[in-house]
Amino acid sequence: MSALLPALSSLLLLFCCQICLSEANRPAAPVNVSVTHLRANSATVSWNVPEGEAVIGYAISQQRQDGLMQRFIREINTTSRACVLWDLDENTDYIIQVQSIGLHGESQASKRVHFRTLEKSDHFQSNMVAQGDPSVEGLDISRHLQTGEMLIITTVLLMWAAVIALFCRQYEIIKDNDSNNHSKEKTKPLSVHSTPDYHNGGLLGNKRTPSAVSIIKV
Repeated sequence: MSALLPALSSLLLLFCCQICLSEANRPAAPVNVSVTHLRANSATVSWNVPEGEAVIGYAISQQRQDGLMQRFIREINTTSRACVLWDLDENTDYIIQVQSIGLHGESQASKRVHFRTLEKSDHFQSNMVAQGDPSVEGLDISRHLQTGEMLIITTVLLMWAAVIALFCRQYEIIKDNDSNNHSKEKTKPLSVHSTPDYHNGGLLGNKRTPSAVSIIKV
């Protein structure tokens, strides 16, 4: 039994060294975690990785602040620094933390970030939430129309304006043509087949030659 003690001590020491080595090779926790593009049922989480860290994936812990729901998202073999959260409840507070996944394990969790989803009646809003304690209140939410939607609205308005201008132009052309045709009909000369005018009981331009009378003297 006494002979086994040195062997067990060596194994325990080796195990502790492996744990320490693994901890030393784990990547650092993500920084600058933020939440953007808030909607009633979705949001986008983004973060940065400290320079020089070998990261092959990420893990996100998402939970409602009231503790009724918790979700864990894990993605490897990716260099992405953002993730879209779906199927969120409207007007609800959430807490998220992000971990980096390296070749030798996962990093410590980042600082907790609090955000609140919008109501369905709110549209076109974007939010940037800084790192902080989940008890922080009064998030600064600013509204703005997205560039793509503004372009669509502007294009539709320009198309309607062009259609109205073209219609007015065609209407003016048709109106001018009708006016010209009406004037021509008023000044149209009489045809040669028109009814001749009478003058002094006779027809103008139609003079009859009187008959010759022969007088015979006896």
